[in-house]
Amino acid sequence: MSEHGTDEHAVGVVADDLTGAGDCVVQFARAGWRSHLALGSALPVGERTAVAVVTDARPLDDATAASATADAVRALVSAGARRLYVKIDSTMRGSVAGQVSGALAAWRERTPGAFAVVCPSYPALRRTVSGGVLLVDGAPVATTAAGRDPVTPVHASDLTALLPGAVRVAADGDPATIAARLAEAGGTAGTVVVDAVEDADLERLADAVTLLGARAVPVGSAGLAAALAPRWGGGADESEPPPVAVERVLVVLSSLNEVSLGQADELVRAEPGIQVLVPDPAGGAGVGPRTPPATTLVRTPEPTGTGRERAAQAASALAELVADVVARTRPDAMVLIGGDGSRAVLARLGARSVRIAGSVAEGVPLGRLEGGTADGTVVVTKAGGFGTPRTVVDVLANLRSYCSHQEVNP
Repeated sequence: MSEHGTDEHAVGVVADDLTGAGDCVVQFARAGWRSHLALGSALPVGERTAVAVVTDARPLDDATAASATADAVRALVSAGARRLYVKIDSTMRGSVAGQVSGALAAWRERTPGAFAVVCPSYPALRRTVSGGVLLVDGAPVATTAAGRDPVTPVHASDLTALLPGAVRVAADGDPATIAARLAEAGGTAGTVVVDAVEDADLERLADAVTLLGARAVPVGSAGLAAALAPRWGGGADESEPPPVAVERVLVVLSSLNEVSLGQADELVRAEPGIQVLVPDPAGGAGVGPRTPPATTLVRTPEPTGTGRERAAQAASALAELVADVVARTRPDAMVLIGGDGSRAVLARLGARSVRIAGSVAEGVPLGRLEGGTADGTVVVTKAGGFGTPRTVVDVLANLRSYCSHQEVNP
């Protein structure tokens, strides 16, 4: 039993992109769960294990996203998952409505009467929900960079407008009161949305969701996952293996978000000796010297268009270049920024999973690759749409410091 009185059991996380999956499952690692980001069909589900599966559903239409999410949920249930967490984008980009409907359809086959509790709030990254409106840095999400996203722009800020049929439930009061409200509204509407402005709000919501058991399916970002992880179980890893040295780092930028593009520019300014490589659409990009500098940046070209097809082509070209760089130089660590490109890179390298160990910054998980041509390489993943201009600079500094003092494959 956990300190909160919940039986320890396997948790399945279904995420719409790779960086979000890592950001979510690391919250379970922090709470003592053995945590994996699965990249293939083999799902390492077991007691006190949290396994994240990536559906790549964010840019899909709702019907296709629903099908992909339902398939992922069924696979996790078949592998032994007894709790479900649906990880969506903290700014509600993409096919969230389809993901929720697909997850519920599949989970109800195991738990009749299940309903979704949606709260994308992540106060640590300045994503909050107030009055049913999703705010980023205090502004309605549709007015921010998420509203101008080149692939999945968000056109509304009210969660009930983004999730047709959902109803808003007040989250004030004690957990038992909140749980009763959620159950009543969820039993009728099927999907409820909840405010959370501070971490304390997420803590109360997590208590309420835990009281309701498996019929309440939490849907949110890493913020709610962090509150739920210790309540659903976990433990402590007391092993102290030797530290790992990280000197040469390969940074891969696939995100087209204006926030991440600015972070890449700041990285180049902060490290004068950095090597910058950009994929050639014709496939002719070189990889520079065989003995690379301490930091190499592979970045997607500046956006020249929008849409899923262009994003897929860019991710594929990026993955080919990264595979070439890895084969020639074998970096000690990779920092992958942007979900679609990160997914393409790890698929091209043949990795079957990432064993998540910790994080080097809020929202930036760290682990080791398992399988493929870069087996054992330290890997960090980061979503493209958050942080300050110096976030990536700081991540690299933290990565080198973290790995010189701690083991990343417990």
